[in-house]
Amino acid sequence: MRAFPSDIQTAAGEPLKIPHMGWNGVQLKNFHPLLEGICAEDEFYFVHGFYPEPADATCVLGVTDYGLAFASILAVENLFATQFHAEKSGRPGLRMLQNFCNWKP
Repeated sequence: MRAFPSDIQTAAGEPLKIPHMGWNGVQLKNFHPLLEGICAEDEFYFVHGFYPEPADATCVLGVTDYGLAFASILAVENLFATQFHAEKSGRPGLRMLQNFCNWKP
């Protein structure tokens, strides 16, 4: 895990607050059964000051931009992890939780 830099900025040079708190999108990189029904325009609720840096990029299913691009959805075998709070992410988060309940790894 890495901490967001204290001087993190948008591409336009505007400072960003740490922790990253609020709604943000996820760019989906690979498919997984838990992502069934998740659309490119869906947003999720984040509250975090750290982000993962996986050694194996093949486990990254989704990336989010908050001053830098970071892995926000990871999966390895029967392990699935998100950097956002699915339970607080409205319809798309509930869809992921429903997919989890129906998943047969």
